[in-house]
Amino acid sequence: MKTHYHIIIAGAGGIAEAAALMLAELSVLTPGIYVGNRNLEKAEKLVQWVQAGTTRPCDIQAFHLTEDVNPGMEQILRQGDILLDCLPGHLAPKMAALAKKFQLHYANLTEYVSETQEIIALAKDVKTGFLLQTGLAPGYINVLGHQLFRQFCLDFAVAKADKLEMKVGALTRHAVAPHYYGFTWSPVGVATEYVKDALGIREFKKTSLPALTGRSAILIEGISYEEALTSGGAADLPDALANKVKNLDYKTLRYPGHYAWIEEQIKKGEQGNDPVAALQRKMEEAIPHIEDDLVVLYASVEGHDAAGILRRREIAKRIYPQKIGKHQLRAIQTTTAAPLLQAAQILLDGESKGIILQSAVDPDLFLNGNYIKAVYG
Repeated sequence: MKTHYHIIIAGAGGIAEAAALMLAELSVLTPGIYVGNRNLEKAEKLVQWVQAGTTRPCDIQAFHLTEDVNPGMEQILRQGDILLDCLPGHLAPKMAALAKKFQLHYANLTEYVSETQEIIALAKDVKTGFLLQTGLAPGYINVLGHQLFRQFCLDFAVAKADKLEMKVGALTRHAVAPHYYGFTWSPVGVATEYVKDALGIREFKKTSLPALTGRSAILIEGISYEEALTSGGAADLPDALANKVKNLDYKTLRYPGHYAWIEEQIKKGEQGNDPVAALQRKMEEAIPHIEDDLVVLYASVEGHDAAGILRRREIAKRIYPQKIGKHQLRAIQTTTAAPLLQAAQILLDGESKGIILQSAVDPDLFLNGNYIKAVYG
């Protein structure tokens, strides 16, 4: 095992910012950190922010991430060990191709299904590990749900379950009418998950399900939320657990009233070729960006034990903004960056080659890792 890693971060937005700071502050071994962005000034500002915010010695520098590989960028890519892709999801195949060319491990965050399939195709012959969809949802919630299912089967001496439910809400602390929402992460990401079909399991078979269907109320720790199916969050569990779980789905949690408002915007929206962009425009006209956030997550498994008694196991967490080093990070930043970094640690410490999806992540190793425990407990 190497004692010093060179970690390349593509992007300079909120998640890249959190990932760089958490690497500097929480890593067991101090890594070399390289932050690349098409806007070099933005990458340089991120580096200065991390240097001002960490309490530990920090080896970090910015570089210009361009479409055609420039000499400085090539030098960094050649000495790197892993590429952490914090760019918008539509750019993921380009970043994966770059990682393949320079024989880097690769981890990304995107919930986009078609881009993930494209990366799986291009990475068939890679010599390094590619761990995909490693954020909060998809990502952490899938490892947690899979572990809950495995433990349920072990404890109750069964091989199948009736239901596996995974739910996550990136929410504001307060919400006002008519939309009952505030942006805490990418508007295009929110619009995409509301429009594209979701994947789940129905009657033990992988099934495509319309987004925003399956709406219902749920109480978590006594607080009322609304849930609905959204795209991307189930990761590869519909493939991995078909024939093992009768019904499986991923739903996004929102405050009551939000989904009704969204449906109204879709109904009266522009008729065009890009429903995601149309919904995004409608939302951005009315919904503010808010810093004071929280993340609510819930996973449950239900089924009959070997004696035929109906059993249910549940895990719920509420995660608030957290101080890392000298900076306060939003809940969506830490809950997304921590799984990405834990995935990176697994790749760097192991001997993985090829594509690794969420069902193949060792839950004990992942859920007990130092980045995960610092954020999720």
